Amino acid sequence: MKRIEVRELEYFLAVADTLHFARAAERLGIAPPPLSRAIAHLERRLGAKLLERTSRRVELTPAGRVFEVEARNALRALDQAVRRVRQAGHGVLRIAAPPGTGAGLLRELVRRYVARFGSDTVELVFTRGQTAAVRDGRADAALVCSDEDLTGLDVQAIATEQPVALIPQGHPFAARHALTPRILRQDPAYAADLPPVGLDALIDLVATGQLLAVVGDSAVDRLGPYVTAVPMTGLAAREVLLAWPADSHDPRIAHLLGATS
Repeated sequence: MKRIEVRELEYFLAVADTLHFARAAERLGIAPPPLSRAIAHLERRLGAKLLERTSRRVELTPAGRVFEVEARNALRALDQAVRRVRQAGHGVLRIAAPPGTGAGLLRELVRRYVARFGSDTVELVFTRGQTAAVRDGRADAALVCSDEDLTGLDVQAIATEQPVALIPQGHPFAARHALTPRILRQDPAYAADLPPVGLDALIDLVATGQLLAVVGDSAVDRLGPYVTAVPMTGLAAREVLLAWPADSHDPRIAHLLGATS
């Protein structure tokens, strides 16, 4: 069977979205008869009826509902591939990292990469959805934890971090030898979900008493005099992984992996 064209997927999805040939044709900028013929031709090639048509309505068949999902996935994958190719062509490696990523860990990784390829070759994307950022092409690689959904990604362990609580100087918790999540929750400034900011902004929020946060111990060397790191008990150490699209042939990923050793 001849390979289905992107145009055919777009035609079908326009009809699936509107369930109306005239409105779909208007959206596509073509006349309804050519659109109808294109859908009929697609159905013949697939050997399955995708749409039930009457004089009053258009409905997706069971096969049509399956094809709608697959068509959207195919176009999304194509868009992601185009985005990654454009990013690779521009040379900028986008690394997604969660808020609170330790300075030592991230700094050393970026420093080694930049030392080889130049100061304008890395862009950091701070987000709680690092794996999603890699999958949809907003980032080329990401720092993630081993307990996240890593479907469709290749990974390599690069560090293990112990959890510490960031506490403002002078706070009663700052004098403790250790803290637990239960104790932290007693303070309304404690945030289990960190805001989507970089580590410097996070430290500033803690220093000014607006936030208590738990991060990895690699952040300790960036704290300054106004924030104290208190070890956490009751929380497991986390393995930090570098993740990237499975079976990637992007040479920048190979270079980034080289920077982790």
